[in-house]
Amino acid sequence: MKNLALIILALGLLGCQGQGQKADLSNEEGKTFYAVGAMFGSRLVNFNLSDGEIAAVMEGFRDAVKKEKSKVELRSYQMKIQELFRNRIKTMATSIKKDGDAFLAKFISDGATKTASGMAYKILKPGSGKKPGAKDVVKVHYHGTLIDGTVFDSSVKRGKEVEFPLDRVIKGWTEGLQLIGAGGKIKLVIPSALAYGDHGAPPKIPGGATLVFEVELFEIKDPSKAYPKGKKKKAKKK
Repeated sequence: MKNLALIILALGLLGCQGQGQKADLSNEEGKTFYAVGAMFGSRLVNFNLSDGEIAAVMEGFRDAVKKEKSKVELRSYQMKIQELFRNRIKTMATSIKKDGDAFLAKFISDGATKTASGMAYKILKPGSGKKPGAKDVVKVHYHGTLIDGTVFDSSVKRGKEVEFPLDRVIKGWTEGLQLIGAGGKIKLVIPSALAYGDHGAPPKIPGGATLVFEVELFEIKDPSKAYPKGKKKKAKKK
């Protein structure tokens, strides 16, 4: 229900201005509230809401805020709300996954290797020495995009290498990084089942998205030595 709460808040922020009232963006407070709405609103893209659906949500929000009588019996719709958004997420993810499957198939036809799990890879540089294990700590540079080339995260662009335990990231990363040694570089095409699934990682990664990464491995560390006190560094899932 977390995504649903964000949707209601986002639409509420848009709707609470009142019927026909235009936002005042001539001052910093108005601009700040606009920014809040825009940030939450970016999470709605994957639900593909129609104008009529947006209007219905805003009307319900206004009625509740103004303590007007609800036009529907709210309790009877609680389960329907959950079901509706689960179905909407699934429908959108299914469509996105089809495009991802086609991209993955093209990558394989261009010479990539497909693993038993369903991801595909090309080793750009094999590296040397031992390869990391699933629980090792790795130091890397990475560049992550959607299949249309949209960059959603890149340590390369930030100009700073990152370090994290390999068992604390998405499954596609855990599998893929074990294929190269230190000094190696690999290109990964990871289906959603090995990444963020049907829910994605809003607002940048939609549900069902196939992800493309180029990863360069600089160093492999034993986790007991990398974190001598036994405390694993929290890694942001790639």
